[in-house]
Amino acid sequence: MKNSIYEFKPEDAERFARERGIPAQKRGDELRFNRCPYCLGKTDDKNTFAINLKTGQFKCLRATCGAKGNMITLSRDFGFSLGRDVDAYFNRQRFRDLRKYGRPEVRTPAVEYMESRGISKAVAERYGITTQKEHDNILVFPFYDEDGALQFVKYRKTDFDKAKDSNKEWCEANCKPILFGIDQCNVDESKVLVLTEGQIDSMSVAEAFEGEVNVVSVPTGAKGFTWVPYCWDFLCRFETLIVFGDYEHGYITLLDEMRERFPGTVKHVRTEDYKDCKDANELLMKYGKQAVIDAVENAVVVDDPHVRRLAGIERRDMGEAIDTGITKLNRTIGGFFLGQLVILTGERGLGKSTLGSQFVLEAVRQHYVSLIYSGELNDWQVQEWLDRQVAGPQHINRQVTRLGFENFLIDGDVTEKLHRWYEDYLYIVENSLGVEDPEPILDTLKNAVRQYGVKVIFIDNLMTAISDDLAADLYRQQAAFVRKLAEMAKIYQVLIILVAHPRKMNREDFTNDDISGSSNISDLAHIVLKYGKPKKEATTDAPRTLAITKNRNNGWVNFDGIELYFEMKSKRISERPNEFDWACGWENESDMWHDDAPDDIPF
Repeated sequence: MKNSIYEFKPEDAERFARERGIPAQKRGDELRFNRCPYCLGKTDDKNTFAINLKTGQFKCLRATCGAKGNMITLSRDFGFSLGRDVDAYFNRQRFRDLRKYGRPEVRTPAVEYMESRGISKAVAERYGITTQKEHDNILVFPFYDEDGALQFVKYRKTDFDKAKDSNKEWCEANCKPILFGIDQCNVDESKVLVLTEGQIDSMSVAEAFEGEVNVVSVPTGAKGFTWVPYCWDFLCRFETLIVFGDYEHGYITLLDEMRERFPGTVKHVRTEDYKDCKDANELLMKYGKQAVIDAVENAVVVDDPHVRRLAGIERRDMGEAIDTGITKLNRTIGGFFLGQLVILTGERGLGKSTLGSQFVLEAVRQHYVSLIYSGELNDWQVQEWLDRQVAGPQHINRQVTRLGFENFLIDGDVTEKLHRWYEDYLYIVENSLGVEDPEPILDTLKNAVRQYGVKVIFIDNLMTAISDDLAADLYRQQAAFVRKLAEMAKIYQVLIILVAHPRKMNREDFTNDDISGSSNISDLAHIVLKYGKPKKEATTDAPRTLAITKNRNNGWVNFDGIELYFEMKSKRISERPNEFDWACGWENESDMWHDDAPDDIPF
């Protein structure tokens, strides 16, 4: 399927056979197994089970078995891994299993409230809107997938009072975030999907069209896009997406994000069709059903962002800066910004990767979804490294093995908390991705931006992202790769931090042209940082300095460098020699999720 989260590879079928210990042979377009992994077959009834090497579909021909499916089915039924992202996407065990709960009883208080918002009893019943058993003032919105299985539950306090209540809306914890209204959609009837911010807004559109429209809403607000990976295949079945977000201060929510992510045509409701209303529900209540219908039917294609009238450009700043975590660096460059390419260079083995990963964690702390590509470490090694930086020295114990090797172990109850903290904000590209051609890496990065909402990318390092092919012009190949990274940063408005080694070591007179590759690599960057030992003439006891050798933000540089210190247990880097115990944020739980949820959903 186009842009699917998983693309079948024949080697996955072969690896499945090896891991199950079942002999298998290629016969044409099939991989035939000596026995079926489901029914285990009989010794005189071989080759009844086969996987198609073009599609990944499988079937057992034994009438008493008849098992069939695809590689995702095998992954689910046998615990067979198809990679970190695929496993997270298809593994239901990651979230609470709510499928056992049937459709709730639609209670009178829920109907009365929805009718006060212009939504009929029939629509409320179709969506299963109800209230909590013991709280008539708390609406319950159940989210069902295409199979009608309950995956997510959201609550709304109908009498919310800012002076007394802490939350107007909240969700059940550990539930799969999906779009509201998926089960009401019929892609066979229409390839057009309407997307709203709120559940009541999507029901308002359904009310206006009397159900003859595909409309959904996001689960956790305009800035919450954790639902995208779990609804990606659903989205890709549509050709056109009409964004009917909230309209405030000349801005339509959801529009910019979906313009970047949705693979088809993106339209939006015209600003004049909002009629000075904030959203679809307000439009319905003030002007009636026809106004909502007109707003959807008059939706226009998003303007090509690459061609605009110069006179129509509004003056704007560079956007909100990303705190680097280093005060003096912030003061010089103003922080990192989306759309930039930052090159981090310096002598080998002095901690560039450590500093880069700390930049990533600072971005995560500020709720920027981030992605790491490490060509030098396995994914579990990257995780162990980052976990120590997240935990901090106060949560790490030093242990010396009988061989004298020094280990650093995170407190047991801390690991689970910090993993939950960065679970939806931190991703990694498996370094098994081939580098004979850099295009697969670039494609993977672009897909991550679209599917996971990645805003910060850390590539460690340039040499491992490009194959060292002596038959090719390596420097030209590296420059071409960096140029595409710079273009990607600008087009997708993401921050890319790239580690690149210098060609010459221990140079006191380092220049940007010394970065490995052709000299124009540094020309493509917005910021160039050099991390390493202080200059010989420097009067400092700091073990490392961070020089700013290029700064396109405002032109300010610092060739002498910012003094930095390192703490071994946590691998943290600080401007102050004895301050490494700052909090990252995992110590505090979010109040959006109803963490003390009972065993039964309170319908």
